[in-house]
Amino acid sequence: MKQAEMLLKKEERVIFSLRALFEQYGYRKFKMSKFEEYDFYADNRSFLNSETILTFTGLDGKLLALKPDVTLSIVKNTKGSREAAERVYYNENVYRARKGAGEYKEIMQVGLEYIGEVDAYATLEVLLLAQKSLKAISDEYIMDVSHMGFVAGLMEEIGLPYAQQKAILDCISEKNAHGIRAICKEAKLAEDMTQKLEALASLYGGLEETLEKAKALCCNEKMEQAVKELENILHCLKIGGNEKNVNLDFSIVNDMDYYTGIIFQGFINGVPSSILSGGRYDNLLRKLGKDADAIGFAVYLDLLERFDSAEREYDVDTLLLYEDGADVAALAKAAQMLTDNGQSVLVQKKNTGNVKYKQLLCMKDRGLEIVAELD
Repeated sequence: MKQAEMLLKKEERVIFSLRALFEQYGYRKFKMSKFEEYDFYADNRSFLNSETILTFTGLDGKLLALKPDVTLSIVKNTKGSREAAERVYYNENVYRARKGAGEYKEIMQVGLEYIGEVDAYATLEVLLLAQKSLKAISDEYIMDVSHMGFVAGLMEEIGLPYAQQKAILDCISEKNAHGIRAICKEAKLAEDMTQKLEALASLYGGLEETLEKAKALCCNEKMEQAVKELENILHCLKIGGNEKNVNLDFSIVNDMDYYTGIIFQGFINGVPSSILSGGRYDNLLRKLGKDADAIGFAVYLDLLERFDSAEREYDVDTLLLYEDGADVAALAKAAQMLTDNGQSVLVQKKNTGNVKYKQLLCMKDRGLEIVAELD
């Protein structure tokens, strides 16, 4: 790794990589204000990841909010239409309540939105960019894909009241087959539909084999259309050699009032929760009076803090030790030689402390001697 790159945190290096990636595909940067009128977010609260919004009163007396979301502002200001699609990306901080901590957190996000006519190619482009984004962070990644049309189709078929449907969706997201059966028993749902819901919660695996299992669960046209779209995506991914590390996971469920098609999440080794999430959300465009479709995703860069600390194995490349009476000029020359060769170096008296290093050098008779070298 070059010295200049070592000075950047992991999330900073990722930002540069993703910006270059998105611009290669014709996405332009979107910049928004830190504030929006509170009413705008309140009217679209169900689309937000957090129920709590950080507010304050502006100088003109209006109630303002620190932005809890970027997508809403993009959709509000978009010029994208079915005739002329708009591709935008962003690098913004959002402000949300941290779950269970009773405090707000500033979250760094990079993401993109495709707004226009979301056809098969647009869907594939966004999925591939999500996959490339994960690769830019780590080679050890997994992307899980689902389809809200498949889940919504099954919910329509069972015809339960909203409260029970929501409870079932919560159980599906938790892969809780026991909870699903309990709700279905209380609702007196037929055994065959109960079994379909239980199967849906555990429907996970490679694209090809999981699609075959999904076909067996189809019981209406909406579900069949969802499977057909997923099959088309699988076909395109295989042609491009991009099916590796991509799974189907029908336990991924989002708000059906907004999400209408493909949804997905991305994970990397070393981070316990999803670091990327996205999907198609046409209903939000309808709600805001826009004649267009939309699909996009966000990468949660604040989660990379733990990943970065685990990734950086060494504090410095070389630890240079010296004793009292050492030749200061020789020390400085040795340090300069190492840094000129692109290495990071720490010069200190013989006390390594907690420093992690690749190579340990000591001054001996005004020369350098390698005392220890780590693999």
